[in-house]
Amino acid sequence: MHDDARFDTRAIHAGQAFDPTTGAVIPPIYQTSTYVQDGIGGLRGGYEYSRGGNPTRTALETQLAALEGGAHGLSFASGLAAEDALLRTVVKPGDHVLIGNDVYGGTHRLIRRIFGDWGVRHSTVDTSDVDAMRAAIEPGATKVLWIETPSNPLMKVSDVTALAELGHEAGLLVVVDNTFASPALQQPLALGADVVVHSTTKYLGGHSDVVGGALVFGAGERLDEVHERVRFTQFAAGAVSGPFDAFLTSRGIKTLGVRMQRHSQNALAIARRLDEHAGVERVYYPGLESHPGHELAGRQMSGFGGMLSISLADGGAAARRFAESTELFQLAESLGGVESLVNYPSEMTHASVKGTEAEVPESVVRLSVGIEDVDDLLADIDQTLARL
Repeated sequence: MHDDARFDTRAIHAGQAFDPTTGAVIPPIYQTSTYVQDGIGGLRGGYEYSRGGNPTRTALETQLAALEGGAHGLSFASGLAAEDALLRTVVKPGDHVLIGNDVYGGTHRLIRRIFGDWGVRHSTVDTSDVDAMRAAIEPGATKVLWIETPSNPLMKVSDVTALAELGHEAGLLVVVDNTFASPALQQPLALGADVVVHSTTKYLGGHSDVVGGALVFGAGERLDEVHERVRFTQFAAGAVSGPFDAFLTSRGIKTLGVRMQRHSQNALAIARRLDEHAGVERVYYPGLESHPGHELAGRQMSGFGGMLSISLADGGAAARRFAESTELFQLAESLGGVESLVNYPSEMTHASVKGTEAEVPESVVRLSVGIEDVDDLLADIDQTLARL
């Protein structure tokens, strides 16, 4: 594959060379725990034990790095396992982390409760406000600037380039959770970020049949060193993806570009329909011109994605009715699969942040818009709105 290959070509071919023994166009799944050595220390291809490395996982990690334009990729057992390994490597008790006031509930829980008990402090700030972020940095103590854009579930859009410049001026590691946009629509490393994190369970896998996570590191001596340290943490603590999970993720990635186009088209149509209804107080979708981050999203993303949220005018009771009345949109946790899902964040994905600055209003419903026929999705939205 040429180094200048475009995104869809990289998604299909990076790390995915055919099997040289049989000619199989899909690389085999190396479902093995250990590897025979040619004498003590004589490793074939560098493989010794599958916690340390597995050819199927290596192929996925090559693919991940190519998608994000990064130097190194690491594949984990889950998105939170990836976040945990990164944070355990780069912060220590007494350090300080900046996170958004609208982030995935699991990320907030990990930082607040697990790392908080370890002595790592955090501040919750609106990452779409660069001045507020600047004011929240504690010189010498703040080590990580954590950005999620678009955010979960209120779809806030943050300026990655401006925040990366701010973070680097203060000597911080700038991390972007790119799960909602996916690398098909947004390239945070090219915008100045240091590390990208994914729940590969979502759009990268894309079929709701695998749990996984990933880190992709930018280029340069400093980030090479961070990558090596995180890789050691992963090896020592063991949160690796299994070979079949890695295979399923690689399989999903190959259609990422075309799926994200359809997700984005369908979500925009749904957002416009919801925006017209009197019972919907607000639609959170950066593809709408009324969204405060619309112009910025248009600059740093090549599409607006498949995620949107709404606030119901009649509050929590109406939001619950909406979430429990859809038919084609299935009520479930997670997002990013080919099927459409509806979620009530206050009691589901973000229940753990109740009572904090990241609490999600009870009036909010989140939609993961799939790639079904858009007319069928609109009909489901219409029948649901009729029940409000």
